[in-house]
Amino acid sequence: MDRTPPQAESSAAPATAGRPVGDSRRQGFLAGVKVGTGLAAAAFVLAVTFGAFARTEGWGVLAPIVCSLVVFSGSAQFALATALAGGGGMPTAIAAAALINGRFIPMGVAVAKDLRGGRIRRALEGQAVVDGSWVAAHLGGGRFDRYKLFGATAVQWPAWVAGTALGVVVAPPESLVESFGLDLVFPAFFLLLLMDELRGSRAARAAAALGACLAAALVIWVPAGLALLGASAAALLGLRKGLVPRATKEAGGS
Repeated sequence: MDRTPPQAESSAAPATAGRPVGDSRRQGFLAGVKVGTGLAAAAFVLAVTFGAFARTEGWGVLAPIVCSLVVFSGSAQFALATALAGGGGMPTAIAAAALINGRFIPMGVAVAKDLRGGRIRRALEGQAVVDGSWVAAHLGGGRFDRYKLFGATAVQWPAWVAGTALGVVVAPPESLVESFGLDLVFPAFFLLLLMDELRGSRAARAAAALGACLAAALVIWVPAGLALLGASAAALLGLRKGLVPRATKEAGGS
């Protein structure tokens, strides 16, 4: 299927959309902020639990906040804190966090073609690639709205850091989080983001079912984080087995 080259796309966009490029970018950013606000609320709650957990494990006040500022990954930070709490040592904890964050490699590769500028600018723009923002910014056909990506991340990062700081200071008990079911808030938001994709694509449903089966099998033998990483192989198997529609392959690969 024919596609307009990137240079022509950017110049043709205003005429197609009927509005200036600046307005299109602004609307994309604001759309990202709208989606990111819900994600930020969930991230804030989880960050409170991380800050409280890290404080009870002897991290002090500053270390958890710096960790959230720099790492900005709930799954990796909880893996790091849990490994340290279990006596695994710093090398083991860092290795666990690195494995969890390994998912950002294929995610970054997928979005790379939609970033702009030289290496430094693209590296900086790539810092906006977090789970919820990446899903929200996906346009289909392997394309991403970079301004929606930026907007969604712009509200999540400060919420994560602020939640961590509050958790460090207040340190609510873990029983409070479990009794209110707050640990399910973030997964619920991800499920909502994926509902449209699952409803509209048989390929997505097949890949999701395959990933669920892989996760259920792997979690018997390995920790949950590694099981989730292994389950992500379903996406690669889906491409290899032809589960992705031909039009989507052509749009994303040409």
